[in-house]
Amino acid sequence: MPRFSIIVPVYKVQGFLRECLDSVLGQSYGDFEVIAVDDRSPDGSGAILDEYAGRDARVRVLHLPENVGLGRARNAGLEQAAGDYVLFLDSDDHYTPGLLAAVAARLETTGEPDILVFDHVRTYWWGRGGRSEAADLLAAAGTDTFGIRESPQYLNLFLVAWNKAYRRSFFQEHGLRYAPGLYEDAPVTYRSMVLADRIACLDRIGVEYRQRRQGAITKTPGRRHFEIFPQYEGLFAFLEQRPDLDWARPLLLERALDHMLFVLSREDRVRPADRGDFYREIRSFHRRHLPEGGFPEPAGWRGVEMRLLASAPYASYAVVRGLRDVRAAALGGRRRVARKASDVAVRTWYRAQSKRPLDPHLAVYSATHHRGVSGDPAAIHAKARELAPHIRGVWVVREDAVDALPPGIDHVTPGSRRYHEVMARATYWVNNVNWPGTLAKRPGSVHIHTHQGTPLKYMGADLLTKPGARHGFDVPQMLYRADRWDYSLVAGRHAERAWERAYPCHFTSLRTGSPRNDVLVGAGPERGRAVRERLGIPAGHTVVLYAPTRRDYRRGGHVDRFDLARFAADLGPGHTLVVRLHPSLAGGVARGLGLADLHRRGVVVDATDEPHVEDVLLAADALVTDYSALMFDYVLLDRPVVVHADDWGAFTASRGAYFDITADAPGHVSRSYRELAWLFVSGTWQDAESARLRAGFRERYCEFEDGQAAERVVRLLMLGERGGAPLPAARRTPGLPARSGTLVER
Repeated sequence: MPRFSIIVPVYKVQGFLRECLDSVLGQSYGDFEVIAVDDRSPDGSGAILDEYAGRDARVRVLHLPENVGLGRARNAGLEQAAGDYVLFLDSDDHYTPGLLAAVAARLETTGEPDILVFDHVRTYWWGRGGRSEAADLLAAAGTDTFGIRESPQYLNLFLVAWNKAYRRSFFQEHGLRYAPGLYEDAPVTYRSMVLADRIACLDRIGVEYRQRRQGAITKTPGRRHFEIFPQYEGLFAFLEQRPDLDWARPLLLERALDHMLFVLSREDRVRPADRGDFYREIRSFHRRHLPEGGFPEPAGWRGVEMRLLASAPYASYAVVRGLRDVRAAALGGRRRVARKASDVAVRTWYRAQSKRPLDPHLAVYSATHHRGVSGDPAAIHAKARELAPHIRGVWVVREDAVDALPPGIDHVTPGSRRYHEVMARATYWVNNVNWPGTLAKRPGSVHIHTHQGTPLKYMGADLLTKPGARHGFDVPQMLYRADRWDYSLVAGRHAERAWERAYPCHFTSLRTGSPRNDVLVGAGPERGRAVRERLGIPAGHTVVLYAPTRRDYRRGGHVDRFDLARFAADLGPGHTLVVRLHPSLAGGVARGLGLADLHRRGVVVDATDEPHVEDVLLAADALVTDYSALMFDYVLLDRPVVVHADDWGAFTASRGAYFDITADAPGHVSRSYRELAWLFVSGTWQDAESARLRAGFRERYCEFEDGQAAERVVRLLMLGERGGAPLPAARRTPGLPARSGTLVER
């Protein structure tokens, strides 16, 4: 008996079906059966199903003699299911890597609940959207189980079939089946949720829910959307037979009305000519099923709509809705006027402060869009406090990052009165991204731009040839802001050439090295061991750091390159996989693709939120990356690097690169997951060729990294001293492994 039965109803999806099936069959957890139901599809879907069944015994195909619709196709598949748990997957959607392993693990830790709910992400024809509205609810559930009676808020979870794993015996015991017609998910979802004694949640994106540009029946206006009413009538007919569920009637009435009013508001579902009839059907449903004690009306406009159902005909409802839209537009206008007045006052204050002399003892710092104290600016600030204590440093930090600041950090928040005073009078400006264009450069001020590493991918003006990558960026405005730079810090001649090409502006390149990397040059094992202890990594483990960069060819920037849980398992005992996402991927979809769950289960260590990436590098014995600038930093430790370049062609086509990393890499290159896993299983990742490649890479791209960069910046630019050129590469001492002992060169 398989653990999971995955039922895939199929109708007119030949263009998406292979991706769907591959996402299931490619899962690292293999104890499942796929029951594909060909709902008499008129295209080539049936032949595709037979092809997959012919080469994988886990796939069974059920060809229906006539088209019966989505709900009844699911029922047909359910009759054939033998798994402990049943999952439904629509054939134009697909699973994310590692989902089934995560579901199996959560089912075990929660003691075989009746239902397990997981998250999804919408994918549009132009790219991926954001996380679902259920993300916070799923996270709040943790690893506990609950029933709806004590946790009614979980009825707000998305009411579809494919975001749940149902215990098959529970489904059979209660005779749960899908009815014909649209909105067939709703009655089964709500009926199962109120019947379940134990529900569990998994805070993980499991399904990529495709929003088809055309062809989706839920986005086709017409009378078929009136089928929502018999679906909910069936649900309430069931409740009439179950007096023990009277407590659920008010909750489900609110959910039913909310769903109906949502459909009414959608122009792509209910035609204007049909809205009066649709509204009258909602009122009729409300009148028939309103309990004596009423029901919990939601706050806001939806609650107003539900109160109107008791007394207002459609004409009155339409007037109230129209007045609401007018009021909303008026309020938006008043807010815009208020914001404009506030902006005028702030600019007036800033101009007044700008007439005062510059403060020669004031420096302002910012890193990664005001997210905190980190990177090159943090290293320069620390060295300035040591060598130039007369220069007061003030950090610009977003309000949501203030609580995480280290003790003793003077700071201002963007837009505040003191922020504009500090920005108007500071002599030294240090940042690793551009300052806002609203801030003027005053004569005598010194702008120090540190960047965020050595560039591999195109930046600045080079993005003009890559329209997809520069989406959302105004290159001329970017260069206008870069015109304020006085100095650009570089780690090597390659970076110097790239920055001068990407930003054809009036700055001087300083061959200082990267201040944040000073701790990596000549680093001993002590600090790395301390970081490993803080991250909870067992002593003696080999630590593999996986640090992917963002993808410009995918909306949202994240692409799942491989199953993290599978890689962690393939590394074997005595290894810990640490994952650090690109800063732009730290929230939202990327974190929802299983990383948080894998971290909680101890499968991987999620180090994305570690404030100092240098600490994470020091803790690692090897780096696996794709095209991240971290590789230029990590080679300073003289530890192995593997470049996973399975989409190099797509990456360079969309973003562009200054050189071919697959031909000039700091270590071995893998072009598939099988190659990546083999490099580690065989020990090739740390052989003599790997050492030779990273030594050459370090010499070519890191000439000025000698561990004295921060001191050099402070002495040259703040204290006015001269000299202090970087040491030649041959005279430097690379870092030592984080583990005790030395990596074996094979």
